[in-house]
Parts: sequence; C-alpha cells; structure tokens
Amino acid sequence: MTADTTDAAPFDDIRRLIATMPGPDESAAAEVSARDSVLTKPPGSLGRLEFLAAWMAAWQGKAPPTLDRPLVCVFAGSHGVAARGVSAYPSAVNRQMLDNFAAGGAAINQICGAYGLGFKVFDLAIDMPTGDITTEPAMTEKACVATMAFGMEAVAAGTDGLGVGEMGIGNTTVAAAIYAALFGGEPASWVGRGTGVDQAGHARKVAAVEAALACHQGHLDDPLAVMARLGGREIAAMAGAILAARLQRVPVVIDGYVSTAAAALLHAVDPRALDHCLAGHVSAEGNHAAVLERLGLRPLLDLGLRLGEGSGAALALGLVKAAVACHREMATFEQAGVSGPVA
Repeated sequence: MTADTTDAAPFDDIRRLIATMPGPDESAAAEVSARDSVLTKPPGSLGRLEFLAAWMAAWQGKAPPTLDRPLVCVFAGSHGVAARGVSAYPSAVNRQMLDNFAAGGAAINQICGAYGLGFKVFDLAIDMPTGDITTEPAMTEKACVATMAFGMEAVAAGTDGLGVGEMGIGNTTVAAAIYAALFGGEPASWVGRGTGVDQAGHARKVAAVEAALACHQGHLDDPLAVMARLGGREIAAMAGAILAARLQRVPVVIDGYVSTAAAALLHAVDPRALDHCLAGHVSAEGNHAAVLERLGLRPLLDLGLRLGEGSGAALALGLVKAAVACHREMATFEQAGVSGPVA
C-alpha cells in the first residue's frame, strides 16, 4: 500500500517505536534460575510456574521479579458493522456494560477482586461507532495512531504486570476480518459464534467479513493499514498498550480472540513485538488456537472461555502472581534446614 503523505508520518512514528523495543534481560532470568535450583522442591517440579518467574524477571529487567501492582485494562469500543446483525446483542449493550463495570457487576470485577488485581476501563468513544468496515475504513490512519497513543496511557500510572482485554458488540467480526487479512484462507474459517449468534447470524458475520475484505482489497499489505481499515478503537488501543508496556519493561498477559487480533497486528509488523507477552488462555471463539500457534504463543489456560472483557487474562495473572510469590517467598534448602537432593 502507498499511503498519502498526510497519513505516512503517524505510522512512521509507530514503526520507529517498534524498532526501539528493548529485549529481555538474560542476566535477570539467570539469577531467577539460580535461586530456583536451591528452593525446597525437586528441580522442575513447579513446571511452567518456574518458567513464569524467570520470564517475568527477564522482561522486568530485575531479579527477583515482582507483581505488586498488577493491572487489567479493558478497552471498550463501538463498531459500525454491528448494524449488520452480526451480534446476538444490540449495540446499546456497550454503554450498559460500561455502567456494569463501574458498578462492579461484571465477571471481570469478581475475578480481579478475587486475585487482588487492579482494574481500569478505557471508554473509546463508546457512543460513536467506527465506520462500517464492509463499506468504508473503520478509522483514518491518523485516528488509528491517535487511538494507539491513547492506549499507551494504560501503563502511565505504573504497573509491573498488565492484562489486556476488551469489550465491544461486533468486535469478534472485526477480529475475524483482521485474521483473514493477515493470514488468508477462507473468511468463514475465522468466524465464530461471538456472543452466541444463531446460524443466520453466523452467516451474516461471514458475509460481513467477506464484504470487508473485498472493500479494502489492495490496501491490506501493511498491518497498520489493516488496523485502521478493519479494526476498531479497542484494537488500536490494545496495540498501543502492548507496545507501551514493552517500551517500559512491563510484561503483558493477552486475553482472548479479540485481544489477540491487536497482538497479531504488531507481530505482523515485527515478530519480536510479542516476546514480552503471554497468552492468558485459548478461547472457545473462532479459530483462536490456530492464531496462537501462528504467533508462537502457548496459552496458560484452556477453560472454554469466550467472554472477553479481560477475563482470561485476569485469571492467568493470578497464576503469574502465584509463580512470583513461590519464587520470592519459598525457603531455600539451607534456610529451611531441609536436606537437598543426594549428590
């Protein structure tokens, strides 16, 4: 795609930020591994929890790692394509769910409360739908970059572990269109049931994805253009949050099908862009498992979730908290007076 001169500069700024991403601190990870070898347990007996402790240290750049200020951010957006009957719920649910989050009545409120996680919602012009992707771009490129910048504020207040989630009627259709644009294949193979649409609703979703790909044909070679044309504000904001977290050495746990679409767009720009990210879970929505495999992300949980709103990321952050606590607080063989393995 050849962008016009007015839109080239904003995406160039994003690419420059991606080019400056820091890598892992291998020395911090090595310190964690060394301590792990003298903790009161058989080597490797905590399985992936041991990996998580070293991974957190590598991306925070410190040993031992911490998870004292975990934060789950939910980015809420509204989609023009929802008017095409691609969801089992009306778009009015967007505002109603924001009120429900504020009142503490959603599933994500309970999960964050149970695990001691901070929770913040980003209202991305929820009463103003993006363009209908079947007939026009969701956003201009300038608006897309501005929304990414807004999402970058997720880590501005300080956190040592970020969970990224979303809410928005119609956004599983948008995510399916993104995956089809990035990975190819039959559009129907990326389309799931979303909020529980019936067969006719599923057919409308497939038709919407096919129409969107046809409408924007010839403009989808650049992943950032895909974000602007086919994405939503929550997609762009999540991508911004993931990028900002990398720049500030904050490890990220990604939620499900829609959140992973934001991650996939960054990965398409630079395959290193998700090295500081974990997949919280594999969703029951769409073809999420295939997406995670393409991105090289092994999910922590497989619970059949398809709710969104950061629920899988929050549950996975609970596991990460346990991994960090085990590493930091377990006694060594010497401290506990426990005999180590026989030489």
